[in-house]
Amino acid sequence: MAEQIALTGKERTFPDSEIIVSKTDAQGRITYVNDVFLSVSGYAEAEVIGKPHNVIRHPDMPRCVFKLLWDKVQSGQEIFAYVNNRAKNGDNYWVFAHVTPSYDAAHNIIGYHSNRRSPRREALAKVAPLYAQLLAEENKHSDRKQGMEASFRLLLNILANQGIEYEEFIFSL
Repeated sequence: MAEQIALTGKERTFPDSEIIVSKTDAQGRITYVNDVFLSVSGYAEAEVIGKPHNVIRHPDMPRCVFKLLWDKVQSGQEIFAYVNNRAKNGDNYWVFAHVTPSYDAAHNIIGYHSNRRSPRREALAKVAPLYAQLLAEENKHSDRKQGMEASFRLLLNILANQGIEYEEFIFSL
């Protein structure tokens, strides 16, 4: 679980020309980060290597989005998602993430690779209210797992009512 860091309410951004890159092992522990990751997150490399990737998880991110992400990549699929991350000092920064599994020579998943770009502001204007709705559903439940499952069902129902799959939704923004 991500450590408790006081939120500043300030948003960090990064240029469209830069890409945040990280790699993890199969358990989600960070094995590589690029300089852009370090610059935007405010962490030193030694502070994140070997740590769970959720060290940058922002508490305003609905857990069901991460469930969807992990379900996809652990089954060998790629996923695109908008994610609100938390910097070391408590600032937040939004990214448009592309996460893919990494394989060994025998085609076993050995980790995950994520490239994150600066998101389009128009897309965030649509994503942020949805995430707030999903987070509110999670927070209605005293049991965290039940809350996440209820939020996940809500997300699937929203998509079903629109007649689209998650990927179609993300790329429609």
